[in-house]
Amino acid sequence: MRIPVSLTFFDVRSLSSVLDCVYPGEMASFVPRAPYSKEELAQLYPQELELQLVQVLLRHGERSPVSPRFQNTGLQPYWPYCNSARQFSSVVMATTDWSKWDQLKYRRRLETFGLDDGPVIASGPGGEFDAICQPGELTDKGRETTLALGQRLRRLYVDQLHFMPKLISDSDMIYLRATPIPRALESVQQAFYGFYPPSARTADFPTPTIITRTPADETLFPNDGNCRRFAHLSRAFAQRATERWNETEDMQYLSKLFTKWMPGNHPVAVDSHPRLSGIMDTINATDAHGPATKLPKEFYDPKARAIIDKIGVEEWFEGYKESSEYRMLGIGGLMGDIVSRMTGSIERNGDDGVVEVGGDDGDLGHGRGGEKDVKLALSGCHDTTLAACLASLGAFNGEKWPPFTSHIAFEMFRKKSSTTGTQSLSDAPPSAGTLRVSDEKPQSWWKALFGSNQTANQPRPEPEGMARKSLADLTPEQRNELKDYYVRIRYNDKIMQVPGCKPQGKHLDGDTTFCTLEAFKGIVDKYTPKNWKHACASNVDAPSFPAELEPAGYE
Repeated sequence: MRIPVSLTFFDVRSLSSVLDCVYPGEMASFVPRAPYSKEELAQLYPQELELQLVQVLLRHGERSPVSPRFQNTGLQPYWPYCNSARQFSSVVMATTDWSKWDQLKYRRRLETFGLDDGPVIASGPGGEFDAICQPGELTDKGRETTLALGQRLRRLYVDQLHFMPKLISDSDMIYLRATPIPRALESVQQAFYGFYPPSARTADFPTPTIITRTPADETLFPNDGNCRRFAHLSRAFAQRATERWNETEDMQYLSKLFTKWMPGNHPVAVDSHPRLSGIMDTINATDAHGPATKLPKEFYDPKARAIIDKIGVEEWFEGYKESSEYRMLGIGGLMGDIVSRMTGSIERNGDDGVVEVGGDDGDLGHGRGGEKDVKLALSGCHDTTLAACLASLGAFNGEKWPPFTSHIAFEMFRKKSSTTGTQSLSDAPPSAGTLRVSDEKPQSWWKALFGSNQTANQPRPEPEGMARKSLADLTPEQRNELKDYYVRIRYNDKIMQVPGCKPQGKHLDGDTTFCTLEAFKGIVDKYTPKNWKHACASNVDAPSFPAELEPAGYE
């Protein structure tokens, strides 16, 4: 959901969105299919194409509700599903020598108000004091499903496709990132652990780098808390949904089921208290967990859940389908990053994720420095991230709200016979089971220009090469480098279609789901912001809806 993590700004919709409510329709949790068969793999991964870069956006796993609701039904506010709280550890300074650190292991318990306002330890439905979850915290099941996602990705990209090595001695070819929300960080950690468990890492495997941003700079989710113009737009589309749905038979059906549990017996509405999104947050969180934390059976009515899903998808994601500005401010920064890593993977200039990892300063001089040629990116994010990306590409038509542990894989391929661009066939990625050997090319333009002591307060230089350049601004030589590269999107193992890739010349012959990189970049360029923060502070009083429909997924 929209996550306004700026704690100084909330509107009526933001209180739940900071904690990521959900609308997964009939299932709160994603149920994965069986691994691809050999026949399916042969169709999905044609022999004439070679996989070069995979970028995975993964929604965090199952969690507790973001806020206690419906306690009048008997639902307990504290859930005993977070056993990680029994074995937390923190980094502590061992001495006044800052280079010497230790770990403090501890057990967490939550304190709350007692009947007389005195402090008491929070307990679960069975009187449990340990393993009690914070609101919106990744639960044991959430850890289990994100671990399993990493294992499934390993089976595909290591065991079946031989794209990544079976054993790694470092994480130099892997880009890891998460939003500032703890459950997203913990989910990407679990997925990485599933993809490369200790048995798949050498004994001297160094500490991997996980990238995060401050809330004010975060674009890994639609950041209406730190983008004033986007907050204005999102409220306008929410209000439109309110006006469209509050007086309908569908909403009356929901009220008939839920009104007796609503505060003051008020009817259900898009903007009720709790909002429709808050109601569904509790429904899905309870549905994903054990019998001790369940709502009355009326809340799990299939027709009601389908109605809420339909309304929620329209309220939150219709803007991406209709408005170029909505796409730009909501998810354009992230999509621009994704395309930049694709072009950087072709040019091998650091824009494939190496610069973000930090080059040879990534571990403060502890012997790394091999980061180059990123092949795999794993980013821990949220349901609104996934739906926004797909909707901005015109590829979220008829889809349900992303369940827990959903993921999108942006796969970039090159033709095996291709000699275009800066790579030759001898530069092909190493085969499975081998480790990448560094070549003699400079690690990145960052180090070449500024050396290894670049400080945070120095201005970031304009990236060389294609990176954030729009398709129209590329030189003929740069545009030629994009030829024979293709992009394909898998969402929860389903192949997605970008409408702008259907015309002749925009896709791989015989398969419109393999978009040419040139066409894909041209589509994303249309809503990649040149200066996101400036755009967020601009046009605040302008009309919220475009004068004419601006369909997503086209150049």
